[in-house]
Amino acid sequence: MKFSVPKMSCGHCTSAIEKSIAAADPAAGVTCDLQSRNVAVTTGKSAADIAAAIKKAGYDSELLAG
Repeated sequence: MKFSVPKMSCGHCTSAIEKSIAAADPAAGVTCDLQSRNVAVTTGKSAADIAAAIKKAGYDSELLAG
């Protein structure tokens, strides 16, 4: 699944998001693209669970593709 995270702008942002998603699902694969400000996640969790993890890291997100 892919999320748009408009306020993700630096390495600290990507690190916080990656750590929060890993806390929700240690087996998740996370790829952050700062240029497009998108986060791609491979996980067995629901999109709502991952959006909540991104929110817990301090960022709003929008699901682009499930």
